[in-house]
Amino acid sequence: MEAAPGRTEATLGKTLGGFFLSGFLMALLGTILPVWGYHRDPPEFITVGNYFLCLGAAVILSNRVARHVLPRGIPFALVFACLLACLSLLYLALVTPPASAWWRMAGVAAVGLAAGLLNTALLDAIAAGYALRPAATVAEAGSLYGLGCLAATLLVTGTLRAYTAASILIFMAVVPALFAGLYVRAPIAAAVPGRQPTLREAFRDFRSPRAVMFALLLFFQFGNEWSLAGWLPLFLIRRLGISPTLALGLLALYWVALLLGRVVAISILGRVHGGKLLLGSVPAAIFGLALLYLTDNAFGAGTGVVFVGGAFAIIYPLLTEKIGLRFPYYNPAFFSGIFTFALMGGMLAPATLGYFAAAAGLGVIMALPLAGMTMVLVLLGLIWLEAKVSGR
Repeated sequence: MEAAPGRTEATLGKTLGGFFLSGFLMALLGTILPVWGYHRDPPEFITVGNYFLCLGAAVILSNRVARHVLPRGIPFALVFACLLACLSLLYLALVTPPASAWWRMAGVAAVGLAAGLLNTALLDAIAAGYALRPAATVAEAGSLYGLGCLAATLLVTGTLRAYTAASILIFMAVVPALFAGLYVRAPIAAAVPGRQPTLREAFRDFRSPRAVMFALLLFFQFGNEWSLAGWLPLFLIRRLGISPTLALGLLALYWVALLLGRVVAISILGRVHGGKLLLGSVPAAIFGLALLYLTDNAFGAGTGVVFVGGAFAIIYPLLTEKIGLRFPYYNPAFFSGIFTFALMGGMLAPATLGYFAAAAGLGVIMALPLAGMTMVLVLLGLIWLEAKVSGR
């Protein structure tokens, strides 16, 4: 029996707020690294790469853990994920430097597991609401996610000079604890899931050249966005010699540009041709990354951040819109083969940057995303050419 529209709307309103917490947790590592002192000499790029690897691997593997948690109900899964996040942050507060980095890697992995479980439960919970109003649901979820990333950055920026790393993490642990209390007091009925693709359908996607190109597009775009979010403060501190507080402020500016740009992009999608938006946004992102790579002052860095954040904000909604038209069975309650592959790009690219930076120097932190945006531009051209040849 399907839920009534009014009940579905109420359920959707209670669960969408969880995307704020999801963004809050996923932005943690990029904001906390300067607090842990990884901007100082000697550079520990491999250790930082290992942190991102632990986070990304845990998010990806959380899908398997969710199979054992979700059968107990979506409300249980949401509360479990929030409590796990709270305990993970408290644990990290106990193992701040000079404790061994291996202890912090375990804590970071626990945060990634909590974030992955939370995302899976949220996507299940909003499935029915997505069926009623897909565009609005995606826009609201994305905006709250961006606000969560911004809130985490601002919290650390505002407390960096006055509190220790342990105190900051304890403050951050309060946020998932509040969400756990919210979900305990406001139980959420299970949503009606959409039809998941069969294994044969998922494999059939990758037989299509267009599907492979879309998957690669999202892979590079996710990787570009999260590489910058994870490494921007360390890059700016070491490259320009600015303070950690100013570097985190520029990271906050990046989240603001992403958030506002995404709202603008969604509002004009129906009025402006998507191809024109993409042709303008990709070169803008390349220009912003090049400016970040070449600049020697904070003003130039801020300008580059605005260009990159605004351009990235436009690219992702356009790509998901095109993929939704090409694969009509897509539903947020599951990841098809394409979206799983893209998620791996976003989660593992920051780790790869750490290993490359250890071998080739700090400049690679901007050089690799710049190469990634060039690949996005090439793939867009190939998709356009394939569409012309096939008549689609």
